[in-house]
Amino acid sequence: MQRLDYVVLIGYFAAMAVIGLLAMLKVKRQEDFFMGGRGFGKIMQTFAAFGAGTGSYEPVTVGRTTFISGLSGIWSVLLWLFATPFYWIAAVWFRRMRHLTLGDWFVERYQSRGLGLAYACFGTALMMCLLGLGFSAIGKVCAPLLDTKTFDLAWPNLAWPNLAWPNFAWEATVGIEYVLVPLAALIVMIYGVLGGLRAAYWTDLIQGVFIIILSVLLIPAGLNALVVKYGDPASMTLMDGFRIMHQQVPADFFYLTNTPQGGQFPLHYIVAIMLLNISGAVVYPHMIAVGGGSAKSETSARMGLVIGSLLKRLCTIGWALTTLIILAYMANSVEIAEDPDSVWGVAARELLGPMQLGLVGLMLACLMAALMSSADCYMLIVSALVVRNGYAAYINPQASDRTCLRLGRMVGVLVIAGGAALSLWWYDIFEQLKIVWEMPILFAAPFWIGMYWRRATPLAAWGTVTFSLLAFFVIPAVLPQAMPSLANDARYTATNEMVTTIVTRPAAPADVARREAAIGLWHKKVRDWVKEIGPQYEGADVDMFGPMPEPIQVDQSIKDRFITGGKPIYWKGQVKSIGPEKRREIDRQVHGNTVQIRETYDCPLQGQGSFQLDFLIYDFLDVDLAKMDNATLETLRLPTRLVLPFLVMIVLSLVTPRSNREALDRYYVKMKTPVDPDPDEDRQALEHSYQNPWRFDDRRLIPYFGLEFQKPRPIDAIGFVGVFVACFAIIGLVLWMAKLGT
Repeated sequence: MQRLDYVVLIGYFAAMAVIGLLAMLKVKRQEDFFMGGRGFGKIMQTFAAFGAGTGSYEPVTVGRTTFISGLSGIWSVLLWLFATPFYWIAAVWFRRMRHLTLGDWFVERYQSRGLGLAYACFGTALMMCLLGLGFSAIGKVCAPLLDTKTFDLAWPNLAWPNLAWPNFAWEATVGIEYVLVPLAALIVMIYGVLGGLRAAYWTDLIQGVFIIILSVLLIPAGLNALVVKYGDPASMTLMDGFRIMHQQVPADFFYLTNTPQGGQFPLHYIVAIMLLNISGAVVYPHMIAVGGGSAKSETSARMGLVIGSLLKRLCTIGWALTTLIILAYMANSVEIAEDPDSVWGVAARELLGPMQLGLVGLMLACLMAALMSSADCYMLIVSALVVRNGYAAYINPQASDRTCLRLGRMVGVLVIAGGAALSLWWYDIFEQLKIVWEMPILFAAPFWIGMYWRRATPLAAWGTVTFSLLAFFVIPAVLPQAMPSLANDARYTATNEMVTTIVTRPAAPADVARREAAIGLWHKKVRDWVKEIGPQYEGADVDMFGPMPEPIQVDQSIKDRFITGGKPIYWKGQVKSIGPEKRREIDRQVHGNTVQIRETYDCPLQGQGSFQLDFLIYDFLDVDLAKMDNATLETLRLPTRLVLPFLVMIVLSLVTPRSNREALDRYYVKMKTPVDPDPDEDRQALEHSYQNPWRFDDRRLIPYFGLEFQKPRPIDAIGFVGVFVACFAIIGLVLWMAKLGT
């Protein structure tokens, strides 16, 4: 980085801190701190939803999966696409709740302070995981921009005269993440803790612009680099860069779902994950704020949440396109081959650095913005949960606004510090992401059923949360410890069949470049190993790294080898062979230039990790899981997590005592009362509804069985369908983008 890059970065950090200090002057009440006074319009709500929903790990994830497997890698983030139409409806709920936290909603709907506290514990754990995920991404992506993976710390030997303390000096070298992560955490603390949600939203507006810049900044630079490297800059335009991109990258890298050789995102897996996300998205704790609870009106809530979410989907397209351009330009990068998470950092350094215009500093600021725009919101939401559903509910119900504000700021500091510590302790983005995806199933069924069915009871909600926690998290982790013999039981160490697909095809230029990177990485590993063990072993055997990859040429016949399967059916981890590993061939088929070999293990195995208890249901139904591929096995994990909690909630509600009718009347009539932007008028409308709880009964779609589905208004139906159309338009845009230059 050049001096100008540091000026840009420091200027960005200073601006965020000043906004926090200015916003602090307007914070007088809890509602000011946690909800910004509920006075935000469409633009602020849009960038709040966009900023809070766009984490720093998402460009990293799309960059990694697209660089490895092509355009289909876009689904690693685009899996949330079809949850967006439901936001058009949910935004109204979050505004009509008129609460500061979703924990407050569970307290009101189920008349249970304990359920509110349980949700606060869940929300705190989930937000801490999301914070750790974002902080982890910063360390992985920004290191190439700084052109270093380490940082030298030193304490000088202070020799002060006439002082009695001992003099000492020390030096240490730490990973760059130990500097970047605490720095980002400190800046978030300053503007978020001081200014509350108002500061967070103003910074999100600025940071949202930075994230959009992040999404497009490398595209023209990359296309120009392709023209300079492979074409004629004097006669070619940037559009010719797309044609060069297609010449350099294999054609199957432009498929949106599975490639001909198979992929990570088949259609059934995409659909299953989308259903899981639709079910769980509404119980993410930050949705109460960015989902509409802080908006001035219901229209602002809807427009903000939907447009902000769609804006994120458009940025996802930019991330994928950028990665394809990078793949065409620098597939031979040893640095990226060693760690695909570094795609963004390496590309920004190589493409923007030579310009010396401060663009590398701008890119780093953009990546930090993607983290900080989410972290500030998560911090405030956890603070609200702890204050409202813990401290005020159980310790000091009469706490003043001043006391709650002070405690909220203290909790905010601890939350950010905890998220940063979690990131540095558990520095694995994908493992954290898997947990974040599945945790919302704990409260999804009580939320959805409680929203639409009067018969849903507090005991049923408690039973459902307990069942989901035990069946999907606790028992799978504890069972292998309680029954060690389970790990060696041949019935439960079975895997699906291993499928080796060998495709013979002519090498594309990107294949040649990738092979060069693989050769370079092989040499680097050997050099690092020799350096580590000492020069006396320079002639040592390096077979531990396997044979050096052979160089190839463009159009040379090459064989792509894809190996899938061997995945444990009942274990969420892996299986290892006991003794020498043996395989038995089951079948071999040849189709043109493709050979497919099916094998299975032919030796004793031992399971590791947690036990997938719900797969026993498929075993009982006599489903042949060994024939399923990896993606199908992952898909089969989801129906039980989607369906069983809802079934448990419904059954328990039918056999447990009903909730207090008067409290339910007040709750449901409140949720049916439209929000007035004027707070005084809104309070009067609520009082009128409480005195006449039956005033909206004519709008019930099914006035039987305690169901509370409302007849959709024209704006509900038109908006819902319109957002669905927009989702398909985004898919069409991706397909059109894939054709550019063909």
